[in-house]
Amino acid sequence: MSEYQSIVTEVDGGVGILTLNKPQRHNAFDEQLIAEITDGLQQFAADDGVRAVVLSSTGKSFCAGADLNWMRRAAGYNAEENLRDANRLAELLSMLNELPKPTIARVQGPAYGGGVGLIAACDIAVGTYDAVFSLSEVKLGIIPAVISPYVLAAIGERYSRRYMLTAERFSAAEAYRIGLLHEIVPGDEQLDEAIGEILDALLANGPQAKAECKALIRVVSGQPIDEQTIAETAQRITRVRASPEGREGLAAFLEKRPPSWTVE
Repeated sequence: MSEYQSIVTEVDGGVGILTLNKPQRHNAFDEQLIAEITDGLQQFAADDGVRAVVLSSTGKSFCAGADLNWMRRAAGYNAEENLRDANRLAELLSMLNELPKPTIARVQGPAYGGGVGLIAACDIAVGTYDAVFSLSEVKLGIIPAVISPYVLAAIGERYSRRYMLTAERFSAAEAYRIGLLHEIVPGDEQLDEAIGEILDALLANGPQAKAECKALIRVVSGQPIDEQTIAETAQRITRVRASPEGREGLAAFLEKRPPSWTVE
C-alpha cells in the first residue's frame, strides 16, 4: 500500500482497514486527509484481495469535521477555489458510497459535520456508547450540503430537519434509534468483536454478488414499484445468476459444499 501522512492502511484476511491517523487534530478533514482517504479507497477498490473495508480512527475522536486551519484557509478562497474544495469532499463521499466492497464505519468517539457524512456513506456503522454526533455546520453559518444526500439516506428527512437545523449534539443511543448506527456497544473491545462478527458474515458471501447488491440498492431505492423497476430487477438477477460466481454459488448450494470464495 502507499505511504501516507494522515491515514494508515492495511489488508488483513481479506479486510482492508483504512484508519484516520490525526489524533492530535481529532481526525479533522483537510485537503491532505481527503486526498489520502480517496487514494486509499481507490487502492482497496482495485485490490481483488480486499473483500470488505473498515473505516476507523485513532485517538479520542472518530472525525471532528473540518480542520480549523483548513477552514481559515477556505475563508480566503475565491468561488472557483471553494468549488474545487467542495468537489474533492464530494468525490470522496461518492467513492465511499459506491465502493464495490462492503464498508463498515468503526465509530469509537465523537463525529461532527463531515465525520457524520463519512459514517452515513458507509454500508454499516457500529459505535460505542460514548460516541457523540452533531451536524454542526449551521453554527458556523454554513450548511451540510455535500454530506446531505448520505445523511438523508441514513436518517431520513424528518430527523435531518431537526439535527441539521439545530446543530444539537446527539448520543450514540439516538444515532442508533434514528438509523445512523446499526449497533452500539460498551467499549472498544466489544466494538472489535461486533465488527468481527459482521465481517465473518460479509466474507462468507460472493464478492461480485455484494458489489451487484450495492448497485441494486442504489438503483431501486426510492423508486416506485412500476413496470420499469420490475423489468430492471428481473434483468439484474438474470445477468447475475448466469455469471460465473452465480453459477458457482448455486452449484455449491446444490452440492452441499462451500462455494469457492470461502476456501482459503
